[in-house]
Amino acid sequence: MDEPGDERGSRPFGSRPPRGRGGPPGAGPGGRRFGAVRRRVCAFCVDKVKFIDYKAVDVLSRYVTERGKIRPRRKTSTCARHQRELTVSIKRARYLALLTYVGGTQG
Repeated sequence: MDEPGDERGSRPFGSRPPRGRGGPPGAGPGGRRFGAVRRRVCAFCVDKVKFIDYKAVDVLSRYVTERGKIRPRRKTSTCARHQRELTVSIKRARYLALLTYVGGTQG
């Protein structure tokens, strides 16, 4: 453990440089900001949608990837309530063959 080649105990605790970028969020090189960080809001909440219709395939297909996966909340900026409702509507539309389970074939 305490051999001359052992590097573990050679540095005092706390002398390691901090991890991460080290600046405030949204700061670019040199501390300049490249625009204000806006909070994204749920498109369904803005339009005051009561429920998400499983028959509206054009709306649902925006929330599905080319491979047929449902896009996550962090990518679509939907609220938790509407994301759950969206998931149910997409699954219902898939069951009724309005949406495909898998995306188109490549090649």
